[in-house]
Amino acid sequence: MYLTLLVTLKLRPKTTISEHFSEIKDPRIERNKLHKLIDIISITLCAVITGAKSWLDIESFGRCKYKWFKSFLELPNGIPSHDTFNRVFSRINPKELEKCFSNWVKSISDLLPGEQIAIDGKTLRRSHDRNIKLPTEPECIQARKRQCIPHKKP
Repeated sequence: MYLTLLVTLKLRPKTTISEHFSEIKDPRIERNKLHKLIDIISITLCAVITGAKSWLDIESFGRCKYKWFKSFLELPNGIPSHDTFNRVFSRINPKELEKCFSNWVKSISDLLPGEQIAIDGKTLRRSHDRNIKLPTEPECIQARKRQCIPHKKP
């Protein structure tokens, strides 16, 4: 007598960077690849999310967080140089990148409970004229409903 146990598993949605961005075609010549494309994309996304504004910033962020990145990325030749980030992203198909990025962001937002609110600060007008740093005026955006909630003055 055989007893068969059937277990129904709910399919886990794709949420990781590597799951979403693996669809991007690597534009580099095989013999010139010192770094994995997914490593370059992962470092770039993390750096930009934390405020990196240039390829040098991205390289610096990668070097500072090397041990952390090494815990989940292969990094066969260490952190890529700023020139490598620049070259690779200048050759990636922008439509492929946009599609993968949009799908990744959507998958993450679907996992977050409740309503997400993005808060952005705007420097008050004429604050540069006074040589002092004035507080910023917050502007909130209710992400799911795409509503702007302006700051109300007391």
